[in-house]
Amino acid sequence: MNCVAVLPYYKVQREVTGLAQEIEMNARSMILYSDKIVTKYREFNITEVFDMSFRRMGDKGGFFYLHTSTGVYPYMVEIDPKPFIQSFRKMTNQKLK
Repeated sequence: MNCVAVLPYYKVQREVTGLAQEIEMNARSMILYSDKIVTKYREFNITEVFDMSFRRMGDKGGFFYLHTSTGVYPYMVEIDPKPFIQSFRKMTNQKLK
């Protein structure tokens, strides 16, 4: 199975211990294959994915949204996911917005 596109994203985990708050950023990758999209803990069949969108937050990065038949899943990204979205839409023959 060949990888079509990869989108790096990250998960922020906060832990409060005593009087301190520790913030840990975990780098992860979302991989687009011809038949599915795979994240660290989820796998979506390509027929379950309706669309993808992006909302910029601040100067750098924002939220990437994966619209599926089971709901909308947000992912924090630091880069513009436009190439990933274009690859998905080209592969599924959706018109670019």
